[in-house]
Amino acid sequence: MPRVHDLCARIQNGFRARLQTMAIPETKMNLAIANILYKEGFISSVSRGNHISPDTEYTATTPDNVATRRLWLNLKYKENKPALEKLTVISKPAKKVNFSVNELKNLANGRRAQFIKPLQPGEIAILSTNRGVLELQEALKKNVGGEVLCRAN
Repeated sequence: MPRVHDLCARIQNGFRARLQTMAIPETKMNLAIANILYKEGFISSVSRGNHISPDTEYTATTPDNVATRRLWLNLKYKENKPALEKLTVISKPAKKVNFSVNELKNLANGRRAQFIKPLQPGEIAILSTNRGVLELQEALKKNVGGEVLCRAN
């Protein structure tokens, strides 16, 4: 499984360095998390490319070129401040954090769930469920629990 903490660190460092675009390794997990960040308005675009630049035309990922494939993220800033202040890892390789639907409801309603602090307004949680990688509100709509990967604000 791709390491979520690596993705979180790369994105946070990109915002801290005030980068306009940045590349992350192309994996299904990274793509799913990047798409959620895009839908929630933390980044302005997600595109595929190689290790040098984004693609101008479609290039399939094959076993021959998989090592050089990257996802290119356009980072978003509002009034010269990053749209994403903090991307915190919740589930770690040594300690997986799995929540049931009821525990997720507590988290979404501003109550503590296990040792996780409640979500603040404007903050999202990203989960890995049996229906794919979802944002907390989507998981509640689909009535599924899962592993809490990270939270973003």
